[in-house]
Amino acid sequence: MMKRIFYILCALAVFSAVSCSMKEDMNLQKPGGHLPESDAVEGELLVKFDARVADILDEVLPATKAGGPATRSGIVTVDDVLELVGTYQFERVFPKNRKTEDVTRQSEMHLWYIVRFDKEHSLSEVAAKLNGLADVVQVQPNRTVKRNYSTKSVPLGTDKMDVQKQAGVDFDDPYVKYQWHLVNDGKMFAASNKSVAGADVGVLEAWKKCTGDPSIVVAVLDEGVDFTNPDLQPNIWTNEDEPEYGGDEDVDGNGYKGDRHGYNFVKDMGFITTNDIYDSGHGSHVTGVIAAQNNNGKGISSIAGGTPDKPGVKIMSCQIFSGNTETTVLSQLRAIKYAADNGAHILQCSWGYVSGAANAYIWGQGYDSDEMWTTYSPLEKVTIDYFVHNAGSPDGVLDGGIAIFAAGNESAPMACYPGKYKDYVSVAATAADWTPATYSNYGDGTTICAPGGDQNYYYDYTDKVEDGESGGIRGERGCVLSVLPRNVAPSGYGYMEGTSMACPHVSGVVALGLSYAAQLRKHFTAQEFIELLYTQGVTPIENIEKTWPKTKKWSDFATEIENVPTTLDLARDYKGGKMGHGQVNAARLLEAIEGAGTPMRFPNVLVGVGSEVVYNPVIYFKTNETNFVATIADDSVASIEIDRTTHLVTIKGKKSGSVRASISAGGENHEFVITVRKSAGDNGWL
Repeated sequence: MMKRIFYILCALAVFSAVSCSMKEDMNLQKPGGHLPESDAVEGELLVKFDARVADILDEVLPATKAGGPATRSGIVTVDDVLELVGTYQFERVFPKNRKTEDVTRQSEMHLWYIVRFDKEHSLSEVAAKLNGLADVVQVQPNRTVKRNYSTKSVPLGTDKMDVQKQAGVDFDDPYVKYQWHLVNDGKMFAASNKSVAGADVGVLEAWKKCTGDPSIVVAVLDEGVDFTNPDLQPNIWTNEDEPEYGGDEDVDGNGYKGDRHGYNFVKDMGFITTNDIYDSGHGSHVTGVIAAQNNNGKGISSIAGGTPDKPGVKIMSCQIFSGNTETTVLSQLRAIKYAADNGAHILQCSWGYVSGAANAYIWGQGYDSDEMWTTYSPLEKVTIDYFVHNAGSPDGVLDGGIAIFAAGNESAPMACYPGKYKDYVSVAATAADWTPATYSNYGDGTTICAPGGDQNYYYDYTDKVEDGESGGIRGERGCVLSVLPRNVAPSGYGYMEGTSMACPHVSGVVALGLSYAAQLRKHFTAQEFIELLYTQGVTPIENIEKTWPKTKKWSDFATEIENVPTTLDLARDYKGGKMGHGQVNAARLLEAIEGAGTPMRFPNVLVGVGSEVVYNPVIYFKTNETNFVATIADDSVASIEIDRTTHLVTIKGKKSGSVRASISAGGENHEFVITVRKSAGDNGWL
């Protein structure tokens, strides 16, 4: 059953970041010292130095990408070792962002460097030498990142452009009729009894309350996103400080040049690409599920894409794949931190390692425990944790970030890492009748499920819809319909399946929930919101399991393996919560948000002497009144100015000290404290 996944025409679910073969482990003494050489990039190591030598590194090695790599570390013992292996270079893994450098240092991420040396020397040899030094804390390889899914998709034919409006849906997007995963009326596959009304993500009722909000940002780590597609273009995140077509300067000082709509971490440039001959369109497809604009008379509907009158959530393209170009863990790590530092609330990750419970003969060995994952990939956990703890804002709708991963496609009874880790969300896939998708991982580490499509399950379906229309490849409508770049599908739309398609359904519902919280001026910590999602934002798993037949049969039409079973024993293998807490449900989540969270308040302010900070009070007040009035107890310490056109509040520091202030509108009053200190620039406060 497993190998046939490579051959289905709906592009498959999960990115397999590496195959995780552990054949040549080097049992070194320090944490992270176990060094598998399979899939490792020759001549490159990720090295964490001891904090005692941080000042030396800061003085010798450039902190920004613009500075280029250095040829010496300045640490005598390290340079002595590396001189034995020829020419070498050092570069910070995470370039300096002047706005977040302090928290980067608090997380000790500034101590991680990529070390490059002559490829003729083995990784284990160099790693062993470095690990023997007191100034080195950890060493791990920089591995290649591989995609473990078919790059084929099923384009929606251009003859389907006049599809009738879906009953019950107010939006005029023509293809929503085919989006059973959003609105399932139970009729699309009625002839085969493989569709159940309501087996979707519950957006129909949720849209009556909210369709998205542009203050919420989802970072899509995937192939590039086609920001020229008219269904996506209105909801693409824009870095206003960078020029439209990139540039040679890092204008906003975040460490990356020309990152207008995100960053291409594969090619190390600001220009996002989707037109490689081997691109599958996966990044655009994922984005369409989350944030294609609704009710614009074009293409599809989405979960949180808003409407022309009410903009939806924003998509930040963090490109970590491009055609067959080899990419690495280094690009992945930089993308995750970039998302946290540049305003993302949600990390949408339709990729992961092979499940540790998968058939190793077919898939290779995968991580099977937290200890194994953190040992072999210590910096990966540090970086995702950085997002979880430092994305969002303590003054905004979400304090922290929510990392959402695909559970994997090996039909294994355990989710894959990183998603399996307890602090992250791991998404399994279902079909249009609530049943587990035949390829989906499940069980240990799976926390939630969502529609992901199941072409093989619907392969014997005649592909006839209610209006008599037919066509396409058998079972295609059992997959997820979304956006594709026109170089992949001339119509701009097509079908894919997998846990990588289930994953953006959860990301979209979470984004919609945060949008509604922003409307209600509610504040959550990331952990509070995840708990609300699991407990109240799902169709409970016990309700879903009641609808399952004992077994699920499917057609294996493309396998090369003999005696592959074509039946899933749902009663034996899948029941008991092994598909997570339940299927994500937007209507339930939005209803729960109404009675949860804490009211947002205008925040306490920290500003430097002679400096200023700007706030938008509208996001903190429930009232629609914008005639804001501010008072301050002592205007010799700070001043407050309100722009009557934009409503922005500018607070300027005059002298060191603290002072009480307040801002009010429409009978609502918020008190806060302004603290003024001498500023030490990027390095903190004096």
